[in-house]
Amino acid sequence: MKNILNAPFVEEMKKTTANMYRLGWDERNGGNISYLLDESEVAEYLDLTHVVRTIPTGFDTAALIGKIFIVTGTGKYFKNVESDPANNLGIIRIGEDGTTAELLWGYEDGSRFTSELPAHLMSHMARLAVDPENRVVMHCHPTHTLAMNYVHELNEKKFTHTLWEMCTECIVVFPDGVGVLPWMLCGTNSIGEATAEKMKEFRLVIWGMHGIYGAGKTMDETFGLIETVEKAAQIYMLTAHLPRINTIKDKELVELAEFFEVEYRKDFLNL
Repeated sequence: MKNILNAPFVEEMKKTTANMYRLGWDERNGGNISYLLDESEVAEYLDLTHVVRTIPTGFDTAALIGKIFIVTGTGKYFKNVESDPANNLGIIRIGEDGTTAELLWGYEDGSRFTSELPAHLMSHMARLAVDPENRVVMHCHPTHTLAMNYVHELNEKKFTHTLWEMCTECIVVFPDGVGVLPWMLCGTNSIGEATAEKMKEFRLVIWGMHGIYGAGKTMDETFGLIETVEKAAQIYMLTAHLPRINTIKDKELVELAEFFEVEYRKDFLNL
């Protein structure tokens, strides 16, 4: 059996968490990632009949029974994942009862998955129903995106429109726009349900005064979605207090979307 520490999915988690910490998106133990894995690939590294222990999920995950995820741990610092993945990451399989997670590897210090697991797994369920190829859900606290929450209306159409105006690539990268939730208590089933509902139509969901959720087919795609929002938010925060002399016009946003053949939210434009 191959060494789990050399598995490509472990390497992806190590590199991505290190990069997110370096960018200041995941201070202390802020942020979490879950990554849906292919069972046959995991079987090259782990004995799938060996369950280390079971951990209650605290909600109904019947739609994901048998699915395997690698998930960042609760209270874990992203800066430590690269040097100590076995303590900071865990590989779990949703049990046959639909309410427990079977730990197959990781969390060696006795810890467990992120407290935001409800939001993650509910988001996976919502995105898989829309896109069967979805694999990653990522949550972080990008600085300028968070700052923008305090000075911009938390309205999906207006927030998305402003971001689209900031960078030429935005409407191409996230043509489906950005969902927005008001401030809610984190770590609860309620915020998980609200996020999942938004994930039915958006791959990006802002948690008001908290951070952002992104979903995608790959780690790169998901990271890139959040990275593009953050760049646009940074430009907004650098210019919001200044007179705007130039902007990308709505007719130009349409031109971009049609040239790159993306399905965009026409109702988010003022045409």
